[in-house]
Amino acid sequence: MKKKETPSRAAPNKGSLYLVATPIGNLEEMSPRAIRILNEVSCIACEDTRTSGVLLKYFGIATPTRSYHNFNEEDSSRVLIEMLEEGKDIALISDAGYPLMSDPGYTLVQKAIGNGITIIPVSGAHAAVNALIASGLPTEHYLFYGFLPSKRGEAAKELQKLAAFPYTLVFYEAPHRIVSTLKLMNEILGDRRAVVARELTKLHEEYIRSTLSELAERENYRGEMVVVVEGKKEEDEEVPAEVLLQEMEEAAASGMSTKEAAAAVAGRYNCSKNKLYNEYLKNKQ
Repeated sequence: MKKKETPSRAAPNKGSLYLVATPIGNLEEMSPRAIRILNEVSCIACEDTRTSGVLLKYFGIATPTRSYHNFNEEDSSRVLIEMLEEGKDIALISDAGYPLMSDPGYTLVQKAIGNGITIIPVSGAHAAVNALIASGLPTEHYLFYGFLPSKRGEAAKELQKLAAFPYTLVFYEAPHRIVSTLKLMNEILGDRRAVVARELTKLHEEYIRSTLSELAERENYRGEMVVVVEGKKEEDEEVPAEVLLQEMEEAAASGMSTKEAAAAVAGRYNCSKNKLYNEYLKNKQ
């Protein structure tokens, strides 16, 4: 008989609600604890039962599943709360990463708390944190925003609210909207340092580090995206062009290519790599 995880804080005669993080790409990131709990609970509430079915089959988990997504949250929450009240344990998972983080689950958690149900998070991978720590941008303080509104006007209003925020900003974005979003960010936030992280933990994982204006010039983005943007910096005096060009000379003399030197100096002074590169070539003629 399987040994059930029963926290000392669990409510008497009631089930517990487990919020289980699932892999964001690489299935090896599924923890032994998460697998055990998904095997032990009475029901697994899934954002998409078909997507989760692939994961569960891979790990040999045969626990019954129930659909729980943005369009049936209210009805599904009511049924799940009844099961929890009967003493049945339930796990909530999303298609990838943590439930509730830009994914369904808030309604269920609120109702569970209101009914005295014990909530137990089970740790795992999180795309926003993966992208942040590998971005090269400050990590001491950050704001995870998630997805901007799909309508341009509404997205612009949200970015305007964030424009003065001094800490690193982290967003999710879909491939078909990434270029338009980067252009809007550049327009409202200014040409800040930024990183597009794509296909995290997968075979083609990639971090594209540049400025918003240069990232917006690309068109071949594919896969799931996380955008990490530098927070607003204190206003600095504009660095004279001759200083930038001199530093490029020194970088090139150290063995860097012209493009590498432009990228290094532009990153140091938060200016456009392309403009600096072109200005350098112009002065060399």
